[in-house]
Amino acid sequence: MNAPAVIDTAAAAPLTDTRLTVPGMRCAGCIAKIERGLNALEGVFQARVNFSAKRVAVRHGPSLDEDDLVEALRHLGFEAQAVAADPLVRDGKETRALLRALAVAGFGMMNIMLLSVSVWSGAGGVTRELFHWLSAIIALPVVAYAGRPFFASAAMALRYRRTNMDVPISIGVLLATGLSLYETVTGGQHAYFDGAVMLLFFLLAGRALDAAMRGRTRAGIGALLGRMGRSAGVVQPDGSIRRVAADSLEPGMLMLVAAGEALAADGVLEDVAAATIDNAMLTGESLPEQVAVGADIHAGAINLMRPIRVRVTRTGSDTAIAEIARLMDEAGQSRNRYVRIADRASRLYAPAVHALAALAFIGWMIAGAGWHQSLVIAIAVLIITCPCAMGLAVPAAQVVASGALIRQGLLVKDGSALERLAGVDIALFDKTGTLTLGEMRADTGGLSDEQKAAALSLAQASRHPLSIGLAKSLMAEGIVPAAVTDIREMEGVGISGRIGMREIALERPQAGGDGPQVQLRVGEDAALIRFADRLRPDAPAALARLRSLGVGASMVSGDSAAAVARMSEHLGIPGEGEVAPAGKLGALATLKAAGHRLLMVGDGLNDGPALAAAYASIAPGTASDASQQAADAVFIGERLMPVALAVQVARRTMAIVRQNFGFAIGYNILAVPLALAGMVTPLIAAVAMSLSSLVVVGNSLRLARAARDHRA
Repeated sequence: MNAPAVIDTAAAAPLTDTRLTVPGMRCAGCIAKIERGLNALEGVFQARVNFSAKRVAVRHGPSLDEDDLVEALRHLGFEAQAVAADPLVRDGKETRALLRALAVAGFGMMNIMLLSVSVWSGAGGVTRELFHWLSAIIALPVVAYAGRPFFASAAMALRYRRTNMDVPISIGVLLATGLSLYETVTGGQHAYFDGAVMLLFFLLAGRALDAAMRGRTRAGIGALLGRMGRSAGVVQPDGSIRRVAADSLEPGMLMLVAAGEALAADGVLEDVAAATIDNAMLTGESLPEQVAVGADIHAGAINLMRPIRVRVTRTGSDTAIAEIARLMDEAGQSRNRYVRIADRASRLYAPAVHALAALAFIGWMIAGAGWHQSLVIAIAVLIITCPCAMGLAVPAAQVVASGALIRQGLLVKDGSALERLAGVDIALFDKTGTLTLGEMRADTGGLSDEQKAAALSLAQASRHPLSIGLAKSLMAEGIVPAAVTDIREMEGVGISGRIGMREIALERPQAGGDGPQVQLRVGEDAALIRFADRLRPDAPAALARLRSLGVGASMVSGDSAAAVARMSEHLGIPGEGEVAPAGKLGALATLKAAGHRLLMVGDGLNDGPALAAAYASIAPGTASDASQQAADAVFIGERLMPVALAVQVARRTMAIVRQNFGFAIGYNILAVPLALAGMVTPLIAAVAMSLSSLVVVGNSLRLARAARDHRA
């Protein structure tokens, strides 16, 4: 890749950042072509492709504008346009178009194959001609419609005297269809509509899956920003409250944030007393935080107690949560540069096959076979080497493995993630909600029935997370709340009330012991209630399974250092607490620099950037929407073992993929010489091509049994 132009930013005019969407990017070769071509332009400081979003970001000087960059991309063979005003708007047009084309190709393929069976079985004369015409009637509109994504891309490249992967694909489909039509019109023995439509179907299936994967990647960022408050109450000079949309907020405005409301902007607490907020989405801390007057509060934090006043300091894209979204976007961009096995093989394979077919035609013409026989042999070469088996080598194994893992409690969102999971050598776990279940459970064994009834009455009247956990624990025991009067909640102190003449209270959490605790007072009697976040029942076994696979484990969490240290000692793995989102990314970068391929397992919004940046990532089913979207896989239920199972099955999957590729290549090594020698008719070529695909599928099905054998 050419180095970007060197610009003295101190002396030069300010640089401009322009973002363009490039729908025609299909493979790693496109990435290299775009970045190399744009970086070679005078005035371009840096051009970087985001393949997951099909966008390119260009930093350039004033000598270039958006139109210049669009024209430069057009000469590289790619149509481009400016990114929408909201870069997070998900345009599903491409995915919907691919799915429609896939459905049409699938319908055509099934019907043409049914007709071809009769021809293959020996139907002749009028019956054969009728079936050929019926196949033509189905195939011609199917090829015209389903082939549009390839034809348009190939035409664009050829218009500027360039090639891409869609050029040889289009040539093969059109040649097979054209010769089939000629054979049908002239009453020939063979037509090859089935091969052309089948090729389109498998290629479209791959592109539709890729488009869906990219859509999920971008959806995670939108889910993250969706956690910000959408509106806020703004205090007017006369003391009245006016409700305004979040995008209308400006620094300096005074927000009145109600109890239970999420902040719509970053700000500073301006009030008479401290506030209690739930900031778990940014820090991962499982307990509420006490925020002093004058302290910063970030958008997305939830005010837990009384209404508070917050002076706006940063809005929209300047907020801390928006910065996390940018980290996710950039991290996901670097991850999606990964070049998959099928891309690497197909980039060289398809052009070589079509060049071989052209040489077969020329060679037989020179030998005096005539254009018809020469073209039939060339078509036989194209059909017998149709990359169906090659194209199925990866997705067939991925589909079977993904289905088997779903039955074991793990959903793989992106088939290519299996390749990354197979290569990990260290796993980095969040604590709360990942190694643990994220639920504060109360130990009420030392309480009398009277104390439990009193505690339940107070707990049900409070919104504090520990009160909620206590109420759940007591209700699970079947406790009936006592009749309590004069209930009062004092922020930072606790909640109190009366049973008859006796005063009762649940007093503020105290530090100490193995976790948070509260004091229950009923009259003169007092008792401590301890809480603990329950560890996933099979966490030690899952970590042991990972170690047996050669995958080390460590813990990094936004929770308190003391809580992390206790968990670390219990599980026998290293751990670090009070780590911010940027700190988690730093930990990933350090491990990556040391040569590790890291698996990130986390659930909080603060884990989103790390999940996106990791070599592979998994989130629990209870994770935030943004974390689930950023992760490659999601495990369901209380068991942690699916994480270890994912690595184990992924490694077996890649072994099957290598076998599939070996068979596909070996098949072509044997079949191509026979086709070149004119010893294979197009009919036999079509049958051989189909059988090669069936062998690949059958080999992949062995993964279903492998997943069952490896389960916990």
